[in-house]
Amino acid sequence: MNNDMLIRVTRYYRALNRLRTIGLEKVFAHNLADAAGVSAAVVRKDFSQLEIHGQKRGGYEITDLIERIGSILGKGDEQHVIVVGCGRIGKALMHYSGFESDGIRIVAGFDNDPLVYSDPSQPIPVYPMSRLEEVIGALKVDVAIITVPESAATDTYSDLLAAGITGVMNFSPVTLKPVRTRDGIMPVVHNINIGLELEQIFYELKFPKE
Repeated sequence: MNNDMLIRVTRYYRALNRLRTIGLEKVFAHNLADAAGVSAAVVRKDFSQLEIHGQKRGGYEITDLIERIGSILGKGDEQHVIVVGCGRIGKALMHYSGFESDGIRIVAGFDNDPLVYSDPSQPIPVYPMSRLEEVIGALKVDVAIITVPESAATDTYSDLLAAGITGVMNFSPVTLKPVRTRDGIMPVVHNINIGLELEQIFYELKFPKE
């Protein structure tokens, strides 16, 4: 499955969960097409490649689709994530409850500021960076979100890899590249530069594509 298809399938999965919450039992290709921003033909082609078959007039059973696509995406047990850097972005992510519908739960935060990791009012426990490896091992976490300042991004990334993290979503201004760990694992790294994304939007508004 290529990256574009993976994104579409993830969107199908999210749409199916929303449809199930409002009580629907069946869905048609055009319903999922609207949610994913593609045509119904693309949905049917994706499902054919995934060997998912429905009925022409009866559509697809939502529960069956969720189970099948969830299995393809590796869903099952709850997936745990940590946030490193509990400033404004980090706290916003930790307070966001929308991840739970996708089976994702932020289980811990990390920060160097004693006022942050000593604050008992946090909805999710926040630990000092010195406990990174200990907590990651205890909670069996593979994925981390980095929201630290630019000056701390590279060292934080190295510390996470050394502690056993193999998947990183990076919100810092520094572009981080996959580096093979001591165990020979090549981590998955996604860099999310909000500033660059906004610049792209402004550029496209100023110079719209014909």
